Amino acid sequence: MTTDTKTPETPETPDTAVAPAQTDPQGPGLLHWIVAAGGLATVASTFLAWTYTSEFPGDLTVNGYPGGLQVLTLIGGLLVTLFALAGLGVKGLRWLVPAGAKKALEFLALGTLATTLFTVLAIAVELGGFIHLEPGGIIAAVASLIPMVAFRLPDDSRTPAKPKELPSWAEILLLVVVFAVGLYAVTYGISTEYGELFIGYLILALFAAVALKKAGLTGRISAMASKNRQVAAIAAFVAAAAFPFTQTTDTYTVIAVNALIFATVALGLNVVVGLAGLLDLGYVAFLGVGAYTAALVSGSTASALDIELPFWGAVLIGAFAALVFGVVIGAPTLRLHGDYLAIVTLGFGEIFRITVNNMDGDNGPQITNGPNGIPNIPALNIFGYDFGETHTILGLELGTYANYYLLMLLVMVLVVVVFSRAQDSRIGRAWVAIREDETAATAMGINGFRVKLIAFALGATLAGVAGTVQAHFQGTVLPEMYVFAGPVAPNSAFLLAAVILGGMGTIRGPILGAALLFLIPEKLAFLKDYQLLAFGLALILLMRFRPEGLIPNKRAQLEYHEHDENADKLDVPEQRASAESGVGTAKAGA
Repeated sequence: MTTDTKTPETPETPDTAVAPAQTDPQGPGLLHWIVAAGGLATVASTFLAWTYTSEFPGDLTVNGYPGGLQVLTLIGGLLVTLFALAGLGVKGLRWLVPAGAKKALEFLALGTLATTLFTVLAIAVELGGFIHLEPGGIIAAVASLIPMVAFRLPDDSRTPAKPKELPSWAEILLLVVVFAVGLYAVTYGISTEYGELFIGYLILALFAAVALKKAGLTGRISAMASKNRQVAAIAAFVAAAAFPFTQTTDTYTVIAVNALIFATVALGLNVVVGLAGLLDLGYVAFLGVGAYTAALVSGSTASALDIELPFWGAVLIGAFAALVFGVVIGAPTLRLHGDYLAIVTLGFGEIFRITVNNMDGDNGPQITNGPNGIPNIPALNIFGYDFGETHTILGLELGTYANYYLLMLLVMVLVVVVFSRAQDSRIGRAWVAIREDETAATAMGINGFRVKLIAFALGATLAGVAGTVQAHFQGTVLPEMYVFAGPVAPNSAFLLAAVILGGMGTIRGPILGAALLFLIPEKLAFLKDYQLLAFGLALILLMRFRPEGLIPNKRAQLEYHEHDENADKLDVPEQRASAESGVGTAKAGA
């Protein structure tokens, strides 16, 4: 007896099956050729006279009032041309668009057009009318408009070929180049000589950043940095440390030092707000505690205490004083939630300012000199290295502000290490669990009060450390430096805005947010009474179109865009796993 064995039939592929994506190494055609032509025409237009002056060289193409703005148009045209050629499959440029060139080109072309039109408008306003324009400006506007017209043509783009894997040495070299370009871009932005140039820089930088992300280049560079983590960290530190050596005057180095102080304090607040979810509206008071403590023990002639401690002693005492204040304020108030906690912390910030303002001997003990503050704080001296003097090291001259810049950079590295270690620890998981759902976390056995108190104390300590450096750098401390809100950073409102703007719960986000929030008011001073109006409008637009922040936490990004069509494309699997296991892994540490 035999049994027939039938071979299972292979199911037929239905007609509706999606075929594998086809790649065309030659890339798109007509659209990208037109865009490349428009980019080249824009580049050529920047070598023409946009307006006239009797001084050498006879026009304002490179030098003079609009010169820098025309350089920005030149850079925009070059970027448009490069990305268009990359989309055409030109060898050596394909790595620029691993995810496709069309979307990136749209943003680059729009940014170049916006920069060009802003430049033409700035020239007209400065010189009293469009009558003073030479043909170069008109040609540039028309040339930068060509790519935008080309995008109205039928879409002829195809799926880009997957970029080839680079050898390790090439990835390392590319990372070094990226950080070098980043150093140049940041230096250029800080060193802009007038407000209109800074606005044009911001316009082009914003559109270029979005274009790089749309092209997939940002993600590929981030993957390379994660793969070569140590090299990326060293390159980032060297690029940041090289900034003062690119400056010929101390004007912009002072801005950079203040921006570092602001960013460091924002990172400390990020522990409280971003990780633990505690709304602290009086955080700048901890910066003041550290600054006043360091001023009192620094040997200042105006200090009520006849004490002169070395820097490390002032840092330890300032950090400890901020820690004590954090515990004293947090212990009775952290059982409150939400708006109630925010009101209490806001009150603490105001109480601190009023207290140091009244401790002048008339209304209280003579400790802080009241509204006069504590001036004449001596420069730092660490192991014989006087920060108030110029030093030459390896043939490189370091001025006073360059010394403080490098010291503040080291302090920021310390704060970043503490934040990253705390975030990845069990107590960090407990903070995230408390932030997401305190009731569920408490039900799982986490001591919510203790976990929140640790976050509050750690954030206060980090602010105290930054305050000790700030006191010596500025040479004086005053009560009005530590208010809730005001036109000058840092204050509590700006610190909270920096954390939210940059991206809560991340490291790079608050640093970028703090840098922008310090630089923008500094550079928009020419707007005078309209400065805060323009600043507020910019924040409103950003929160409307990017509520999760500039560099968001992936979990927050998913929450804000859970109803979007492309939400499933967000790279969040590790964050989902983290969210699901956050409470469980935090329990053991809490």
